Amino acid sequence: MVQNFPSRQLLWPIAALMGSLVSLCAGTSFAKSLFPAVGAQGTTTYRLVFAALMLVLLRRPWRQSWHWRDLPPLALYGINLGLMNLLFYRALETIPFGLAVAIEFTGPLAVAVFTSRKPLDYLWVLLAVIGLGLILPWPGASDPLNPVGMGFALAAGVCWAVYIVMGQRVAVRYGAMATPMGMLMAALIVTPFGWSVAGTALLDPQWLWAGLAVALLSSAIPYSLEMYALQHLPKFTFSLLLSLEPAVGALAGWLVLSEPLSAQQISAIGLIMLASMGSAYAMQRRDGATV
Repeated sequence: MVQNFPSRQLLWPIAALMGSLVSLCAGTSFAKSLFPAVGAQGTTTYRLVFAALMLVLLRRPWRQSWHWRDLPPLALYGINLGLMNLLFYRALETIPFGLAVAIEFTGPLAVAVFTSRKPLDYLWVLLAVIGLGLILPWPGASDPLNPVGMGFALAAGVCWAVYIVMGQRVAVRYGAMATPMGMLMAALIVTPFGWSVAGTALLDPQWLWAGLAVALLSSAIPYSLEMYALQHLPKFTFSLLLSLEPAVGALAGWLVLSEPLSAQQISAIGLIMLASMGSAYAMQRRDGATV
């Protein structure tokens, strides 16, 4: 069954998703500066614990009636959310932010390509493969990326793909309550990893305040905005707009972290973005929907 989404009804969800991208990239760039103090695991813990507390206080999920049957979908959603954050921050330890976003972005691209059936759609897959090929750590490369960091980014991309599909389902089922409950589950999963690396440093007041800012910019604001967008946008439109995230991430990495990219790396990001845009647009035409 084809759904029609009038352009006026899409205005606010699109604005919400764009605001999410800017907030997420700015917050994640700042988060990387905490790695020397509490590590990627500790920073992830800050991000998820504080975000969960803020969202729980805002949404007050205890006012809703919950049942044991609600636990499995919310637990799976939260576990995936926690792993996605942890894996991506581990990738940031060794590779530039903009490239980590581009590699992770193969997850949303896979969602857009998965249901493709026309021969032209394979062009978008080819562009993505070429883009990844430009940043693979080939022997003798002048500026090779750390293969472990790339592996973390690719694994985070798999989690992101699951997040898009699973997130839309829990958003429809639980509405605004899906975000705080999922974030709470994610915080419970990640906290042991953060404590094992950072220990009591997590309780240092100066890092606590910094962690609070990271949580606000990187999780509480963007995930709430994304959940709203997921409730009102079809998957292909969501994927199309997310195509801008590698560019926003590269810009944030350059401005905040002073991480310049080579022409080859910028080309790789551009190819991955183009692949995602083309795939999402092809899906739009196939489904006969209006963006």
